Amino acid sequence: MHPALSESSPALAEAGSETQGPSSYKVGTMTEKFDCHYCRDSLQGKKYVQKDGHHCCLKCFDKFCANTCVECRKPIGADSKEVTYKNRYWHDTCFRCAKCLHPLANETFVSKDNKILCNKCTTREDSPKCKGCFKPIVAGDQNVEYKKTVWHKDCFTCSHCKQVIGTGSFFPKGEDFYCVTCHETKFAKHCVKCNKAITSGGITYQDQPWHAECFVCVTCSKKLAGQRFTAVEDQYYCVDCYKNFVAKKCAGCKNPITGFGKGSSVVAYEGQSWHDYCFHCKKCSVNLANKRFVFHEEQVYCPDCAKKL
Repeated sequence: MHPALSESSPALAEAGSETQGPSSYKVGTMTEKFDCHYCRDSLQGKKYVQKDGHHCCLKCFDKFCANTCVECRKPIGADSKEVTYKNRYWHDTCFRCAKCLHPLANETFVSKDNKILCNKCTTREDSPKCKGCFKPIVAGDQNVEYKKTVWHKDCFTCSHCKQVIGTGSFFPKGEDFYCVTCHETKFAKHCVKCNKAITSGGITYQDQPWHAECFVCVTCSKKLAGQRFTAVEDQYYCVDCYKNFVAKKCAGCKNPITGFGKGSSVVAYEGQSWHDYCFHCKKCSVNLANKRFVFHEEQVYCPDCAKKL
């Protein structure tokens, strides 16, 4: 007799001991004068099956009474060993793991989505799948996880050079991932001064990228990022260096004309320059910025004072 497999959890069941035929019938050799319930042939001296109070020959049992195997769809004869689980029936040789086909009649198994699985395949079935090779990532495997997606460590590779990134630094671009070197080559901006990749930070001036440490005063090498500076013929100067070495001197006060703050407006005439507030009449001191003036012997005069010269 083969009892139904006992269920030890909602999905896990254990195989029981095996004998011939389920508990609902018995098989034997007829010693009395009985006929088959179905075909009426004599059963005396022949093997028979007793089921539900009736006696029948083996042939009629297979035809009318036997359970059908879920796997092979053939009757489970009286002489066969039968496995029963949740009102389904198998030949003992047909009761196998749906994945690896390992026989499970005498072993524990798991029922999942109407499939029978061995413990090993269940573990693989429930394990996350590697995005690279699509195989399960099982306990003990080194893996990389990014935004709820998992790879085996050796499957996480650069989309460009195909080298293993593993647990190293990388840059995501859409569905692709790049190692630091390939990302610099393909995508990173390159500094105008040193022509090396700008991997983080950096500044932009007139649509040109710079490392912050490369964008410096041409005279004193002071970093200009976030500071006021002046550009002269593709050279960049801090305020102090521009005043001291580059800026023109006001013909009036003799101080540098920087273009910053007070006096940002400049008056230029005959090769000389003035702060707008320094451009006044030599005689009466009236400011002549944006007014008519007379330039005489390197000096500036209002028209009235010029008449008196």
